[in-house]
Amino acid sequence: MLRNKRLNIKTLKTFFCWIAAVSSLMLFISCAEIPLTQRKGLHILPQSQMLALSLQQYDDVLKKSKICTDPEKVVMVKRTGERISAAAESFLEDYGLEEQIKYFKWEFNLIEDDNTVNAWCMPGGKIAVYTGILPFTKDENGLAVVLGHEVAHAIANHGNERMSQALLVSMGGVALSVALQEKPDRTKNLFMAAFGMGASVGFLLPYSRLHEYEADRIGLSIMSRAGYDPREAINFWERMRQKGGGKHPPEFLSTHPAPDSRIADLKVHVAEALPYYERYRKQ
Repeated sequence: MLRNKRLNIKTLKTFFCWIAAVSSLMLFISCAEIPLTQRKGLHILPQSQMLALSLQQYDDVLKKSKICTDPEKVVMVKRTGERISAAAESFLEDYGLEEQIKYFKWEFNLIEDDNTVNAWCMPGGKIAVYTGILPFTKDENGLAVVLGHEVAHAIANHGNERMSQALLVSMGGVALSVALQEKPDRTKNLFMAAFGMGASVGFLLPYSRLHEYEADRIGLSIMSRAGYDPREAINFWERMRQKGGGKHPPEFLSTHPAPDSRIADLKVHVAEALPYYERYRKQ
């Protein structure tokens, strides 16, 4: 009995030492500043591995999905995407982050699925929009709200943070390459869930409220630089709030803070973004 107690104490000490070591390593490896909000975020996964996995998973999703062929809808998504991605690069340049632009090879695809109210952006700028969200975006300006928000998540590396946390919690903090080798299916599901790909997996890893508010604020700035009216964000989330009034809110809403809180926060930051809209809509 005494021997078992000693072993348990030793095991606990080893465990806590490991936790302390991992925490210290995380702090040491990466503490990057998020543009605009100036928050320090931990991004411990190698960008090269994130990009490689992103390309693989994105291609896999497209192969398994029905790509929309409606020319009007497809052209609108790609046109809006081109303007948003150009504005995102301008945003990065303004914050002295030009070196990050090389990691983005923008691609926008519209997936035919009227039952899925969702959109997501993976590392490297690989973006999918589902036709189910178009009735809520209403027009190109509303679509810019969604794309600006999702691109903002990618620019702020929120997915890297969530994936890092998921690996620490569910797999003991192993490296991404090791996790892919030992538990490939589980790791890929974690990755897809980390980026809100709810149509492909049975669960989502919800962004923290902090991440969501950051993406809202950055997204407003990006869409304004693209010449879209940031005030439309309030109208879009009002429509989404009405949609989420039932028992089963759409994926895009289920991972977000309470609509009332979000709308109140948006009203504060719209004023910050409006000068960019006034400037860029005339160009």
